[in-house]
Amino acid sequence: MSGINLESIYEEVRTPVKTGMALAPEPGEMLDSPVVFRHGNRWFMMFIRFDGKGYETHLAKSSDLRSWTRLGCIFRRGEKGAWDSAQADGWPALVDTRWDGPNNLNAFQGRYWMMYLGGSKDGYETDPLSTGVAWTEAPSDLRRWTRYADNPVLQPSDPDARAFERATIYRHFTVDDPARTCGGRFVNFYNAADAVSHRETIGMAVSDDMLHWRRAGDGPVIENGDPAKHSISGDPMIRRIGDVWVMFYFGCQWKGDLGAFDTFACSRDLRHWTKWEGEPLVQPSEPYDALYAHKPWVLKHDGIVYHWYCAVARNADGHQTRGIALATSKPLPDPRPERQPK
Repeated sequence: MSGINLESIYEEVRTPVKTGMALAPEPGEMLDSPVVFRHGNRWFMMFIRFDGKGYETHLAKSSDLRSWTRLGCIFRRGEKGAWDSAQADGWPALVDTRWDGPNNLNAFQGRYWMMYLGGSKDGYETDPLSTGVAWTEAPSDLRRWTRYADNPVLQPSDPDARAFERATIYRHFTVDDPARTCGGRFVNFYNAADAVSHRETIGMAVSDDMLHWRRAGDGPVIENGDPAKHSISGDPMIRRIGDVWVMFYFGCQWKGDLGAFDTFACSRDLRHWTKWEGEPLVQPSEPYDALYAHKPWVLKHDGIVYHWYCAVARNADGHQTRGIALATSKPLPDPRPERQPK
């Protein structure tokens, strides 16, 4: 899209300083998909825990965005026989998208909202996956979120599902757009896979009440790679820098031998996106993210850009390790108190 200086956006959001693991996995688990927000006087991180059966959603807290304390599971798998009995991957909706904003969650109709990925088959993201909605009055508490009785709200088997989403539907990011640029008050950007090559691209759906969703557009708004081959453009999340919408997302298998990496695209109207083609924001480079450095969550606080991502490597046994790492725009200040001379 003309008029957007992508190089300037890149310089604003780039995070070349890797600080290490923010949340490391314990034996027998994998951690994934960080979402960081502020509620009250604390920072919270929703993240996904995979225990070998499937996903469940957990919460951690922090006072400084650096040290995190796990609080426990906040969104469990559904009951036996339910459509979401094996997978319950939740992420909060209606995050304040302002780049210099407070990074809080916004309520709608007195509720805080969650979109979640659900499925009934065990394993790591086993097809088919569909989309559910839940809500709570206290997103920082270890309480049960209320599931919408008519879930799932989007399925790959829906009659109006487009070709790019007929295998499975993955992760959403929900934007509040009172201008209704895309035809609805709320806009969901999500990655989905087609039923031929399982190529993942990013499309849209819109809603006026967070419960009833209708698809927007004939195809994806972000796609990369050969349509006949498997590749991934996934896990979108959005901030607004001035009058420019910036979508952070990850790519895999369409940029040489890079592995999985985080990049971005820009828009002025949420419908037409111009992709950054330069250096990734994060990419594999360290022992803890040697395979993949992907699934971004990016915010700016006190002049520092924080970029959490899923870091994937292999251990000595050849098994995959998966945890949550942090990269920043500049070195973080030393948290230790200055030593006084004797």
